[in-house]
Amino acid sequence: MYAAATAKPQSIKLEHLGSAPISGPNLVATYNPGREIHAQGDLNDKCYQVSTGTVSIYRLLSDGRRQVVSFHLPGEMFGFETGSNHSFFAEAITETTLAIFGRRNMQERSRELLALDLTGMAWAQQHLLVIGRQCAVERIAAFLVDLCERQGGGRQLRLPMSRQDIADYLGLTIETVSRVVTKLKERSLIALRDARTIDIVRLDALRSLCS
Repeated sequence: MYAAATAKPQSIKLEHLGSAPISGPNLVATYNPGREIHAQGDLNDKCYQVSTGTVSIYRLLSDGRRQVVSFHLPGEMFGFETGSNHSFFAEAITETTLAIFGRRNMQERSRELLALDLTGMAWAQQHLLVIGRQCAVERIAAFLVDLCERQGGGRQLRLPMSRQDIADYLGLTIETVSRVVTKLKERSLIALRDARTIDIVRLDALRSLCS
């Protein structure tokens, strides 16, 4: 929310927006990596569109563990929740620029925002299927295929999130994520350029693992 965006001016820059994929946001905020955008319990009076960077949405469980429920890439929106307060935390993974829409602005552009919100709901439903019905190899394969499609369908993926983020998203341990990535590499389905860059060598084979 806005209070989070202005809490520490030395690490967050605000400016008026000239143009955006959804026109007319109230402001633009740039968040450093690891900066909280809104917290669980904050007033739910804004929604956000990612201009650059990546955002994770998560909840802290009663035992202290973190469950990541979604990642949002450029062009995608988040912040739509029922109730007057947020049920999740939102955090910038990389340096991230957001277009921020206030309540009045959301009402004026409800049709545009609803279409994007429905897309987000479809991703959330797909995520539930992934973590509820598939083994570790299938979960990682589905994650890579989804990310590939959301980044435009190219065969080279740049992972903005860490392996711990991926583990918290897929309900796995970081050791399992690393082991499965290595297994997919050994099977020549992917190739690793570095820890954050993956070449998809056999996209159809990855899809078959999670079909």
